[in-house]
Amino acid sequence: MRDNIRKRGARHLTALLAALVVAGAGHARAATEHGPCTVSHGTLAETGQPTPEISTEQMEVALARDVAKPLVIDARPYEEFAISHIPGALNVAPKPGLPLSQYTSDVVEIGKLVNGNVDAPIVVYCNGPFCGKSKRVAADLVKSGYTHVVRYQLGIPVWRALGHPAQAESEAIWSTLDKDQTAVIIDAREAASFQAGSLPRARNVRLDEVAKAKDDGRLPMLDHNTRIFVIGKDGAQALAAAQEIARNAFQNVSYYAGSVDSLMRSRR
Repeated sequence: MRDNIRKRGARHLTALLAALVVAGAGHARAATEHGPCTVSHGTLAETGQPTPEISTEQMEVALARDVAKPLVIDARPYEEFAISHIPGALNVAPKPGLPLSQYTSDVVEIGKLVNGNVDAPIVVYCNGPFCGKSKRVAADLVKSGYTHVVRYQLGIPVWRALGHPAQAESEAIWSTLDKDQTAVIIDAREAASFQAGSLPRARNVRLDEVAKAKDDGRLPMLDHNTRIFVIGKDGAQALAAAQEIARNAFQNVSYYAGSVDSLMRSRR
C-alpha cells in the first residue's frame, strides 16, 4: 500500500511540473538550442531535497492558470508577508513551539486551506536561495502525506529582481508610511480622482506617465531601492502601474489589491 501511495504521489508531482512548464516550453527549448537559459528558467538545482524546485517562469505559469491552480504559500512570518508577497499567495500561522530562527508554517493550517486534500498542488516560497523556511515547511508537508509539493526556492528577492511587483496588505502599508518617511506612494488614477482625495504624500503617476515621472521627480531616480507602494481605482489598475514601474528598474515595488477608497477606509 505504501508503494502505491508513493507511486501515486510521483505521478501527481510529474503532472504538476509538466503543467507548469507547458506554457513556456517553446521558449525554454529555443533558449537551450541557441545559448544558455535565461535567468527566468533557472533554479538552484540543489540535490538531496525532498521536494523539487520550480523556476520563475514556472511560477509565472502557475499563477496564470485558471484550472487546477496551485495553492501558493508564503512561508514567512505574517509581518513579512503583509509588506510584500507574491500576488495571490497566502500565509498561515506558524508551527507552535519553535524559535524564530526555525520558523515554519503550520501544516495543520495549510491542511485547512485545501480541506485536507493531500493531493492538492502546493507551491511554497520564502526569502530566496538562503532561506530555509520553504524547505522546512515543504519537508513537513511531504511527511504529512502531501504528494503535490514544489518549491520556488529563489523566492521573493528573485521575483522582484526579474521585474515583478509584490502585493502589500493595507495594515502593512499604513504601518510602513508611519515609520518610513522615504517610502513613496504612487496613485495611478486619473488626475481628477487623485485631486479629489488620496493618501498623504501620494504622487499621481498614471500608467502612461511612468517614463515621464522618472524625469520630473515623481519617481525616486537617485535610489531605485526606495520602497514604492502603488494604489489605484482597483487592484488591476494598481498592478499594471506597479509592473511598469518595476520594469523600469525599481526594485522594491508593491501594490495594493483593493481600491484607494478601501485603503483609506481601513485607516479609520
